[in-house]
Amino acid sequence: MTKTLVMKFGGTSVGSAKAIRQAAALIQKAKEEWDQVAVVISAMSGVTNLLLEGADTAAAGDSKRPVAIAAELKKKHNDAIFELIRSKEEQETVFERMTAHVDEFSMLTHAVNILGEASPRAMDVISSLGERINIHTLAAYLREENCMAEAVGSVDLIRTDSTFQNGKPDMDITRTQTAARLGPVFAAGSVPIISGFMGADENGAIVTLGRGGSDYAAAIIAAALDAEQLWIWTDVPGVMTADPRVVKAARTLRNVTFREVSELAHFGAKVLHPKTMRPIVGSKCELWIKDTFNPDGPATCIVNENTKTEDLQALRAVTAIKKQAMITVEGRGMLGVPGIAARTFGAVAAVDASVILISQASSEQSISFSVNAAEAEAVIKALNTEFVRELERRDIDSIKAQQDTVIVTVVGSRMQHTPGVAGQVFMALGNAGINVIAIAQGSSECSISLVVDAKDTDASVIAIHKLIEK
Repeated sequence: MTKTLVMKFGGTSVGSAKAIRQAAALIQKAKEEWDQVAVVISAMSGVTNLLLEGADTAAAGDSKRPVAIAAELKKKHNDAIFELIRSKEEQETVFERMTAHVDEFSMLTHAVNILGEASPRAMDVISSLGERINIHTLAAYLREENCMAEAVGSVDLIRTDSTFQNGKPDMDITRTQTAARLGPVFAAGSVPIISGFMGADENGAIVTLGRGGSDYAAAIIAAALDAEQLWIWTDVPGVMTADPRVVKAARTLRNVTFREVSELAHFGAKVLHPKTMRPIVGSKCELWIKDTFNPDGPATCIVNENTKTEDLQALRAVTAIKKQAMITVEGRGMLGVPGIAARTFGAVAAVDASVILISQASSEQSISFSVNAAEAEAVIKALNTEFVRELERRDIDSIKAQQDTVIVTVVGSRMQHTPGVAGQVFMALGNAGINVIAIAQGSSECSISLVVDAKDTDASVIAIHKLIEK
């Protein structure tokens, strides 16, 4: 039986010549142990930010900054190419491809500058250039190291709809395309080096999977290949109980459930893209989070809900999502009035703001929810417009935002079977002198989220983590 492994390397894991060497060594080692190895990679660290900055500044009327960014992109990739690749022929081939993609960036940003705007479709083409460049560098270096490798664009594998910047995969077509394109690569004993972050719609247009979507792309490829394992290589030692920069006692969890890691990802943990688990939930594929720079060190396996985990604690990890604003719509005239909540969140959606957390009093006299602080002003304006008559009649007394708040979330799938967990959390915060602004708990009882003042962020995380340490 053929065993397949999919490996994904994030931006820092392929962000320099040194990092690419390390990634290549891990790929070569895996190739010795697995029948088929497919590799999905991100752009070099910092590159996607530069590409987006180029598009944004061009749209704002700045024609000089995109030119400077193009030069910076060429230098960054050129340095890596000529440090890694010795063969003149390989150097020239990769250099030509890199130059063509950077020239494409220059052409696109010039068009954006003339038009004064960048459409979602244009943004997808521009932001995907980093991955499209990087696959050629890694594949060429592997060939230099006597490991057969071929650069493969994920646009030839992943079929999406036409929702630019947030594409949805069609798994049936993706399976067919992936088998057709990668089958010959595997048959030749080669390793496909695949661009993450994107697919293509039925017309061949590049559609990205959302920011950070290289993890998601890797999971889609793993599902399409019926892979036994997916290894996400990053710059942290798996999923930790807390941010080690805040909590010195933080440790790596040997395993966490899909539901737990989904909650952690949603509420600020930077280990995985929140959509990553979707394609492989319920499949035979094991998902591992590993540290590129300490490959033999601690790692985390993401397991299905019915898998027995080694850690029996109710509380598994705590995280914080910063730069939030708590919006409150309140008024005695709201009591029993149908449609207030629907209109509230309809107004929020109309300005493309994302609601992270919702808390509503049982009296129905107020609705509170958290949004990114940068979106608060637009949300307040939209709500004032939506409820202008209710405000005039005093059915709604006020619509206000409390800035500088943070959502602290404690996660553990065993919470629902453990009495008194919420009480322990609130007591820990109370003993630390921390005021809780709002509370939300999902019906699955896998997490408890608390809104606190930004100044209490670290103290809240530390106080809750002490419960995990027990």
